Amino acid sequence: MPRNSASHPPSCAATAPTASTAPAASAPLAAPTTPATPNTATTPTTLATPAPAPGSWRFHGVVLALGTFVVGTDAFVIAGVLPDIAADLHIGLGAAGQLVTTFAIGYALLSPLLAALTASWSRRTVLITALLVFALGNAATALAPTYPLALAARVVAAAGAALYTPNASATAAALAGDAARGRAFALVNTGLTSALVLGAPLGTAVGGAYGWRTTMWLVTVLPLLVVPLLAARLPRVRIDTPRGLRRRLAPLADRRVLYALAVTVIVFVGIYIPFEYISAVYAPVLGHGADGGGTGAGSGGTDSTLAAVLLLIFGVTGTAGNLVAGHLADRFGPRRVILGASLALTGVFALVPLSRQWLPAALVAVAVSGWVSFSVTTPQQHRIAALAPQAQAVVVSLNAAAIHLAVSLAGGLGGIGVETVGAARLPWLAAGFTLVAAVLTAVGRRHE
Repeated sequence: MPRNSASHPPSCAATAPTASTAPAASAPLAAPTTPATPNTATTPTTLATPAPAPGSWRFHGVVLALGTFVVGTDAFVIAGVLPDIAADLHIGLGAAGQLVTTFAIGYALLSPLLAALTASWSRRTVLITALLVFALGNAATALAPTYPLALAARVVAAAGAALYTPNASATAAALAGDAARGRAFALVNTGLTSALVLGAPLGTAVGGAYGWRTTMWLVTVLPLLVVPLLAARLPRVRIDTPRGLRRRLAPLADRRVLYALAVTVIVFVGIYIPFEYISAVYAPVLGHGADGGGTGAGSGGTDSTLAAVLLLIFGVTGTAGNLVAGHLADRFGPRRVILGASLALTGVFALVPLSRQWLPAALVAVAVSGWVSFSVTTPQQHRIAALAPQAQAVVVSLNAAAIHLAVSLAGGLGGIGVETVGAARLPWLAAGFTLVAAVLTAVGRRHE
């Protein structure tokens, strides 16, 4: 996902992609003992009575997706108002960018910890609490008179986002059941992709017209509108979890989970390198020279209208790809979908340098890469949740943290790539990562 998530892809984090910010990678804790492969058909889930009617999970999934839309909008929109923040707080643009980094680090570090600490709570209570904390963090950001207070406020907002997004996915999966788990994940993730298409441009436009603090007030009010819907309509879902924080964090010592998280990091580094530097990659058709000088999706010196069109196409096709991938994951299994998408991305990225000189070819390349990029998010989430059904919220949170780590690494590696091999060859660097992810996915059956 763009720099955020999705989430992220693109969540939000990461997203997107968002989604997309430099959290530190978690090291394996100890020589783990690999438990027997869980039977995903017996995921222990307890629902309040009366249980939702068959098919009603879709309505609840839409409500949950509204929340991820709000979280994704906040994560993506900050990048669009950074110049205003820098001017208002009397700091450099680079320092303002650390607001994004701080949010991502907070998200990555807090996501699994908060998931473990709240594992025994009703999911409705967790989700409502998350949105309230998220709103509090955004309000504090809007009111922050100084840069250090703004940084602290972004950590609070990150805590709310880190608690909401993975738990929204786990709740939707619990309501949908094992047969529809992929579709449930996809529906909730649609909120993040929609934030890229609609929420971020809207928030940026509001900031341009009324100032960045108004944008932050907007993303303060939006989660408060979702809270009553969750309180009134979401069942009291409880997911059976082991007692004790150490047992809830046991997936960190599971080789299968760590292997899957490694794949998440590698594939999303590949996805986000060309996305974060899209203005540089497509510089020739955006009017910024043969090799580009931009440093990200929002780089100056290019045709901003065309750049917005590229981002819009990426988000729209990504939304469609995410939904289709959810159906495919339920039908064929997530590993096959991830393998196919990773190989497809490798091919697309290998051909991107041939498309950057001609606008129609560039539009097609962005559309295809958007579709396939978001086809990884839901199946990988599905795959890792099946590895630890008794700690679903925790492992989904770990996956979200891994995406944020990938977004951070993509920014750094992409910057090095632009300086060393040039923007024209940057997609080839991305193709190397997605190819490695495909190989690891293909041989990963022994780890599951």
